[in-house]
Amino acid sequence: MAASILIADDDPVQRRLVENMVQKCGYEAVVVESGDAVIEKLTNPDAGPIDAIVLDLVMPGLDGMGVLSKMREAGISIPVIVQTAHGGIDNVVSAMRAGAQDFVVKPVGIERLQVSLRNALNTSALKGELQRIRHSREGRLTFADIITRAEAMAPILRIAEKAAASSIPVLIEGESGVGKELFARAIHGTSERKTKPFVAVNCGAIPDNLVESILFGHEKGAFTGATERHTGKFVEAHGGTLFLDEVSELPLTAQVKLLRALQEGAVEAVGGRKPVKVDVRIISATNRRLLDRVKEGHFREDLFYRLHVLPLTIPPLRARREDIPHLLRHFLARFAAEENRPVSGISGDAVAYLTKLDWPGNIRQLENAVYRAVVMSETDLLGVADFPLIPTHAPPVEPAPALTVERALPAGLPAMVPASEVPIAPLPSHGLLPMLTASGEVRPLEEMEHEIIRFAIAHYRGQMSEVARRLKIGRSTLYRKLDEANAETPATESPPLG
Repeated sequence: MAASILIADDDPVQRRLVENMVQKCGYEAVVVESGDAVIEKLTNPDAGPIDAIVLDLVMPGLDGMGVLSKMREAGISIPVIVQTAHGGIDNVVSAMRAGAQDFVVKPVGIERLQVSLRNALNTSALKGELQRIRHSREGRLTFADIITRAEAMAPILRIAEKAAASSIPVLIEGESGVGKELFARAIHGTSERKTKPFVAVNCGAIPDNLVESILFGHEKGAFTGATERHTGKFVEAHGGTLFLDEVSELPLTAQVKLLRALQEGAVEAVGGRKPVKVDVRIISATNRRLLDRVKEGHFREDLFYRLHVLPLTIPPLRARREDIPHLLRHFLARFAAEENRPVSGISGDAVAYLTKLDWPGNIRQLENAVYRAVVMSETDLLGVADFPLIPTHAPPVEPAPALTVERALPAGLPAMVPASEVPIAPLPSHGLLPMLTASGEVRPLEEMEHEIIRFAIAHYRGQMSEVARRLKIGRSTLYRKLDEANAETPATESPPLG
């Protein structure tokens, strides 16, 4: 879905001219005849979103200056491009002081209008990104900060808004990169707990032997290496929200203690003598179907029903393609500003191309693709050629050398590492897995397991979350097996990657 431009002019001929130019620029045009109709469109929640306004200054009834005044009073920050047949300096100054972003004189040419609209939309997107970053850091993220226009997201947003009004446990399911944590932060930022801490824990990145200590805390001397007392994430989130990301990766022993903490509203630190009362709202997330994990015996059924009180399933990006143009505009504005690059837009062909892709990495993959394109582009307009490394589906076997994979890393390091650092080489081809050695003996199970992992990494193009999901093991287990395989690789064999 392209950006929606609201055109307000009492002259029918001028309205049609501007409407045609807006459509030729690749935007959707919404036409009204008066200033009152503009305000009605902007304040009616059922009227649909408006991204920018082309506003005539001279109209009967409520004129352009009156519209700008009412918009300012209502706190509406949509960019406005004012147009009039009277291009005096006084009109320019008055319109800019009233909140207009740009000024064009009738009859405006299509090139001038296109530049003005592009600048207005980019500026608006950048302001939105800055506000979103600020809200996220301050714990005040709301549903207005979620970029979506897709119809598939409307019922999910309604359920999430209702959930924010209570302390009901929420389970957010969806593929990696769809924005599960963003929804969790919006629920917290809209709730009565918004002034209290929002504490996020990635359960899939915690070593099994440290899960209880990190979640519930430990006393000094409780185990080897416990040189200081640690309060734990539950106590840190007291009064606020605890976000358990990848909750399906919790080991069964930790699940027992988590269930007890939820039932009693109290936690007991490792080595502690008495439980500590906590008031915590639980939001959990997983990129798997938690019910399937229950059926497989990897997740406790009683804990599942404690977490699965209000489920939310975020659809993948390929199921809401109308969001892609809006996400592109916001990411482009942010990265162009961050990298100080003179990139002002994305061509229509590129937007159409990117909208048709499946995006297996969802919003995170789209964001990274725009980041790379902005940094590497040599022109001010991104085209299809600026997005060369985006496969529409998983190709055969040869791994892409520039591919990046998700990996759990120590704090402070980036969450993406080059595929060349995966400590096990991908198989060059695929076929039947040999079960016997050259001497006719059954091959060791561990050896065959390593080959299966190598094949899976190659087949899924280094997407480690997908590899772990398909092999039905946790990511921490996958990385442990990779390290074991790397350590056991003889010097006479091909050296491991990284």
